[in-house]
Amino acid sequence: MQVATHAPTVKKISPMLAVADMDETLAFYHDVLGFTAILKSPEYSIVERDGQTVHFMKAASEEVLRCVRGHTEIYVEVSGIRSLWDHVKGFKGRHRIRELFDRDYGMTEFHIEDPNGCLVFVGEPTADLAP
Repeated sequence: MQVATHAPTVKKISPMLAVADMDETLAFYHDVLGFTAILKSPEYSIVERDGQTVHFMKAASEEVLRCVRGHTEIYVEVSGIRSLWDHVKGFKGRHRIRELFDRDYGMTEFHIEDPNGCLVFVGEPTADLAP
């Protein structure tokens, strides 16, 4: 008798990012992007928004941070990007930001750099945006 097997299902993918200062990082993801800390410690923390999570690990050394700064990116697809942009653009003087723009691959995006040099792409399918 053969037992029916089911293909595994991916339930969620959560980036794990090295950070220099956990409190500064958690404040950025909360204040700027609206995430809530669901686990918080000096060495490892997790933030969540709408069922999606980002994990943060205290970097082992400054050398680790030098290697990842400018070489780490995450993409966050959202609905309601214009409303989020209206909030985020208020942080222009404090963070490196690329303003809302349309991509040739059908997304409307803005980009913002977190305190650890990770570039956060935030996008919504352009076709989903109301005129």
